Amino acid sequence: MGSELLDYLLLAMPQFCFGYPFVMAWYWMAGGALFYVTRERRMAPQHSPEAIEHWPPITILVPCYNEAENAEETLSTAAAVDYPEFEIIAVNDGSRDNTAEVLNGLAGRIPGLRVVHLAQNQGKATAMNTGALLAKHEILVCIDGDALLDPQALRWIARAFRRGNVGGLAGNPRIRNRTSLLGRLQVGEFSSIIGLIRRAQTMYGRLFTVSGVICAFRKRALEDAGWWSPRTITDDIDVTWRIQVAGWRVIYEPNAVVWILMPETLRGLWNQRLRWAEGGAQMMVDFFWPMVRGKAPSLLPTYLNNLLSVVWSYVMLFSLCVGILWAVGLAPPAVLPGFQLVPEWWGLTLTITYLAQALVSHLVERRYERDILKSLFWIIWYPLAFWMLSTATSVVALPRALFRPRKERTTWISPDRGLR
Repeated sequence: MGSELLDYLLLAMPQFCFGYPFVMAWYWMAGGALFYVTRERRMAPQHSPEAIEHWPPITILVPCYNEAENAEETLSTAAAVDYPEFEIIAVNDGSRDNTAEVLNGLAGRIPGLRVVHLAQNQGKATAMNTGALLAKHEILVCIDGDALLDPQALRWIARAFRRGNVGGLAGNPRIRNRTSLLGRLQVGEFSSIIGLIRRAQTMYGRLFTVSGVICAFRKRALEDAGWWSPRTITDDIDVTWRIQVAGWRVIYEPNAVVWILMPETLRGLWNQRLRWAEGGAQMMVDFFWPMVRGKAPSLLPTYLNNLLSVVWSYVMLFSLCVGILWAVGLAPPAVLPGFQLVPEWWGLTLTITYLAQALVSHLVERRYERDILKSLFWIIWYPLAFWMLSTATSVVALPRALFRPRKERTTWISPDRGLR
């Protein structure tokens, strides 16, 4: 009986490995299309959001660590947004370059810019908490030190916060460095995967995470959640979950556009995605008991989906290892009768699925990516690279999250900003 069960599990593994991405692709497409039809399609064009009776004042928070090269462009662009009343707080978190001098010079030239200097590097979460406590306004818009805000972003964010139960918001990052293959591939990722996922999760109930590079919060929601935690490796994932556990909603606002720099080397991309995966694993550990105790039942589907994706990664790795052993004759065929490393149906099925995913993403993203058709080839094939990268990073990240000692403060990891 035990041997038969083992054989069945081994034979079912390839079906699960290729079936799970197929199911999730259609799940995201359905949710993304529903979001577009019911909400996004009715929105005014991106350049002219509909006016509201009162535009609430906003504070823009910009944590900076070694941002001397990007600070002027980022802060000048933020200061030029089309919005009635806002302030900008730039927090220099003990930078080792001349960020302090650059920020001090900008403070004398940019109206509404306040600069705060921390004596030593204490991490992004501490920098954000410092800026939030000094902010004059209730709505906080948080961007990274290399991000360029769209001129209308604050108006769309303010409109989204008209609903009183919205405590947090994920914006829409767009890639601006596209000189390499990896840069063009990531245009496909943000269009055909990340954007669809956030639309679908907003429709189905709960977001997995905001983007740290462009997000917004109510100060009351942050206070209820305990502010940003300096102990987590991905403060954006952690604060998204704590805000939702505290009873607030976190939604996606695709018109809150920001232009960002992304890694264009394999090393930089690996380090970034490994950190994201480890942050997701930390979230599963930290919120295991709140999920078991039913503190936020609406978050359970999002939690279980993330858990299933980690299980899928390990099954995928194990299936590949078994398949290789079987292919070279180290696993006798009698033990695995009919074993197929790659199911017969997967090639054409996944190709059609990824083409459909690319077409849906073109429908919903064309207003943000005017030349998205130029990237259609990369959009079609990026999901395959996405799943392979997810497998590798999830397998490595889980033991790191489980066994790495938690520090009192997680300090900055200098990002790869692409080829210059």
